[in-house]
Amino acid sequence: MQFNIPTCLTLFRVVLIPFFVLAFYLPFVWAPMACALIFVVAAITDWFDGFLARRWKQTTRFGAFLDPVADKVMVAIALVLVAEYFHAWWITLPAATMIAREIIISALREWMAEVGKRSSVAVSWVGKVKTTAQMLSLVALLWRPDPTLEFVGIIALYIAAVLTFWSMFQYLHAARKDLLEP
Repeated sequence: MQFNIPTCLTLFRVVLIPFFVLAFYLPFVWAPMACALIFVVAAITDWFDGFLARRWKQTTRFGAFLDPVADKVMVAIALVLVAEYFHAWWITLPAATMIAREIIISALREWMAEVGKRSSVAVSWVGKVKTTAQMLSLVALLWRPDPTLEFVGIIALYIAAVLTFWSMFQYLHAARKDLLEP
């Protein structure tokens, strides 16, 4: 296996996960900001490693596997932590929906790859907007510096939840013929 800067950035994101969780539970006034900052660093490295891999033509099979896994694990953990903090159905429901969607779409992509149709479930613009809304909401809800930003985070969480359903149905619609054929 060949290590390059994009792969090292992805591995760094994986290493950040326990520190992210630890920061969430620290009993200090600055802990929410530290937790949100770690999440922002992870989000930036997620964008940056893909950019560098494509630009420098350093894509690897290991990187192509690990990058989405690291991203989904970090986001799923962030959603669980936010749901635990707020301990309310109106936060848990969109969080659980987003985690479920990631599992469904990951399984769909894996299955479509097995039948040679991976390109029909490629990432769409709705998925990219969903990810942006999701990241913004999670930063706000992990940091929680004031009620206004917390409210904005909740609104962004619901926007991400709506886009989650929209993008999931797009992917399922694109794969419907392959899924439903006898």
